Amino acid sequence: MQMTTFEPGEPPVRRNRLDSNTVARLDDVTTFAQLLDALELVRMDHPDARILCTLDDLGQCAYTSMHATLGLVEADSHDPHAPDDPAATHHAENATVSRIAALLDNLSTRVPWESLRDTRNASEDELTALVAANRSPDRVVDDVVLIQRVPVDRDDLAIAGIPNGYFADDWSTYDNHTVIRRMTTHGYRHIAIGASLLAFARPTPPTPEQAAALVTDLTHLYGSPTAIAWHELAVLLPTQRQLILGYAENFADALTTDTEGAAGQP
Repeated sequence: MQMTTFEPGEPPVRRNRLDSNTVARLDDVTTFAQLLDALELVRMDHPDARILCTLDDLGQCAYTSMHATLGLVEADSHDPHAPDDPAATHHAENATVSRIAALLDNLSTRVPWESLRDTRNASEDELTALVAANRSPDRVVDDVVLIQRVPVDRDDLAIAGIPNGYFADDWSTYDNHTVIRRMTTHGYRHIAIGASLLAFARPTPPTPEQAAALVTDLTHLYGSPTAIAWHELAVLLPTQRQLILGYAENFADALTTDTEGAAGQP
């Protein structure tokens, strides 16, 4: 794996970065462990912010995130920055992140946890794919990953740096934020978002009791409470720090096909 780092505010090269808050690019990523190690290094370099990265299908993730951003905030027709003014561009992009974070943190617009019951309504095959992804998380990481420095003060608001949930049958950015907040109650920090998947990590694996409580909440989201997959996940989770969830209608597609980062660069 190769890591290329950038300074915040450095003029972005669009095919290499999401915006001026992209502080690292990982090429030839082959394992989820490499991703976790890289995130720790970037956090040490940017202790004043939260860190979030892309996950599956970088090109589609960047495209839908752009549209999700536009859907969350008004078009920046009033934005005074010029394309050749890096400082103004960086200021405007930080302001957009702040606006999205404020929207997500507004109690009047938050999506209640209860309203997400059975919203993914997963089939047996989808739940099998979800367990497989958690058992073998290397398969969900694109071979190109972009890491964002997100200027917010809470981990759950880091999604404001790569908002996603664009299509009507996906969880929206607001829905994803509710799921993220719920996962924090189980000790998980949101670390990555792709075109279809969310990734989380804990400092240590959950206990069997903690894993059972988590599976109860996941059943709330995905339904099929009697599926054998839930027992398999409850046994698996206490052996690892990471958690992979699908937020898109077709999330299982991202778990059953190989990603091709070189073809998916923005």
